[in-house]
Amino acid sequence: MGLSEALSWYLVPRPLFRGGHQVELLRGGDQLFPAMIRAIERARHEVWLATYIFHDDVATRAVERALVQAARRGVRVRVVIDGFGSHDSLDPIEPRLRAAGVAVAVFRPLSRWTHWLQPGQLRRLHMKLCVVDGETGFVGGINLIDDRIDLHHGRTELPRLDFAVQLRGPLAEAMAHATRAMWSRAWFGRDWQQELRSLLLAGHPVRRARALLRQMRLTRRSPHQLPLLEQTLAPVQAAFVVRDNIRQRRTIERAYIDAIRQARERIWLISPYFYPGQEFRRALCRAARRGVQVRLLMQGKPDYRIAAMAARVLYDELMACGVEIHEYTPAFLHAKVMLVDEHWATVGSSNIDPISLLLNLEANLIVRDEAFGAELAREIGRAIAVAEPVTPQRLRSGRWLVMMQRALVAWIAHVYLRVAGVTGRY
Repeated sequence: MGLSEALSWYLVPRPLFRGGHQVELLRGGDQLFPAMIRAIERARHEVWLATYIFHDDVATRAVERALVQAARRGVRVRVVIDGFGSHDSLDPIEPRLRAAGVAVAVFRPLSRWTHWLQPGQLRRLHMKLCVVDGETGFVGGINLIDDRIDLHHGRTELPRLDFAVQLRGPLAEAMAHATRAMWSRAWFGRDWQQELRSLLLAGHPVRRARALLRQMRLTRRSPHQLPLLEQTLAPVQAAFVVRDNIRQRRTIERAYIDAIRQARERIWLISPYFYPGQEFRRALCRAARRGVQVRLLMQGKPDYRIAAMAARVLYDELMACGVEIHEYTPAFLHAKVMLVDEHWATVGSSNIDPISLLLNLEANLIVRDEAFGAELAREIGRAIAVAEPVTPQRLRSGRWLVMMQRALVAWIAHVYLRVAGVTGRY
């Protein structure tokens, strides 16, 4: 890392931890959806939901019914859905929600061919958030789709491996603000000409413009921020981190790398789409060389062939540093989690690839708590126990092919990022 890069790295916002939270790890939609439904059924004021995929199936219709019933009893319900991830299911779902009084905003819709020509279409809403009354929040990698349905491969026998967290405490309001911001951005993008016209005709257009910009920010400074001493002493510290294309461009990436650099005993990481940049790979290798147990759990049953290739072309480099790699084969893998030592853990929507780290709008929760870390360690341990270890013998075959694949993946990533408007070194 050059001097300018090193200096700019320290300008990236760090996670801001707050205490006083209750957190519960949830495995798959089988655990997440009932917990969400119970919270929505108790909603008194408002429900905010953001998702990449809102599929039309039996499991998600139960969530949809809870949203509809909440709206009908007077709760303010706002849902924002990504236009690409949910492209095939919007037609049946959106009219049903709107008819029941649920306000729906589609983030960067693709209903007309001209939408594909608009700038920024490769930057998608990839967050999975639900917040009820600003008190209970859900965050993770789980889309609103049945665990046993894959959009490209149909119904599966076993559920995909994925995780989310239910949180109660001060950060629920930060999660609600991020969801409101995504809803506002999607709504403004839908009716931007009308919004601009009303802005120009307003009595105080500058003040109105500032308010609108504040509303679209994913993060904000809380007037109720706890003093540092209270943060240190309070139980279950957590930080809510997002990635956007304004102020939080590399916040999630820095949170990962800083934790890896500080690791002393173990780094257990699960990511279905894994193609990290040089600094991330260097941090993992340095950790392994100083004696930290570094274990990666990757897809063994790929849903996208090019994504699997992108991860596998890095196996040789990482294993040469002492990194253990396992491939999960019982079912599809979609979890995005990392555990460092005994107490640092993150669960969220961000993959470790350039699409998540440089393009998409993402949200992760970081938890500093030994009990939560122990629970996540048990889940990761169970998954690794049924995974297949990647051995050096397996990698010795086809070295020239691997080199060609690595060059191909690097070229595809370079072109994709340039088309998306990302410049600089990854």
